Amino acid sequence: MIIAVDGPAAAGKGTIARALAKHYGFHFLDTGALYRMVGLAAIRSGGEPITATAAIAAARTLDPSSFVDADLRTEKVGAAASIVAVIPEVRAALLDFQRSFARKAPGAVLDGRDIGTVVCPDAHAKLFITASAEVRARRRQMELGASDYEAVLADIRARDARDSQRATAPLVAAQDAVTLDTSGMDIGEAVAAAVAVVEARRVP
Repeated sequence: MIIAVDGPAAAGKGTIARALAKHYGFHFLDTGALYRMVGLAAIRSGGEPITATAAIAAARTLDPSSFVDADLRTEKVGAAASIVAVIPEVRAALLDFQRSFARKAPGAVLDGRDIGTVVCPDAHAKLFITASAEVRARRRQMELGASDYEAVLADIRARDARDSQRATAPLVAAQDAVTLDTSGMDIGEAVAAAVAVVEARRVP
């Protein structure tokens, strides 16, 4: 079984996807981490601003084992991921890896921004996790320990614009996805709602 979990930054999709994978005993892939790896590798190899050439080279030679998770979770690397994700050649280089992962038995949960629309359009269950920009900025501010809420909010809105307006695989809910707005939910409520969606679509 393949479960696709999409949505904008800080909506809770990673937390929900991990919880679903644990609940069902499925494999989990944070596809956003792949783009963070490419962004960080591009910075390391070509500096800033990131060039398409550096990003494409990084995607084609990516070695996930060479990255430490803590290095990938900074706001700088998150912004870099959003920048490289608009490059068609980068997305193409990572597509085969993601699709191969999705076929792992007994099932897989993938979270990202185009899982249900591009990576796994035939996923058995699709969720689109969202929340207001203000709520997401508060969550990201707490996660990062940042003091400037307005700066975090501006970054969230800028990333939303880049993700939704890019020509290749823009951030959009799949037509057959169930949208969950987590603005007023705690983690337990959000996960329970997601499990209910998956249960309604489970393969017998």
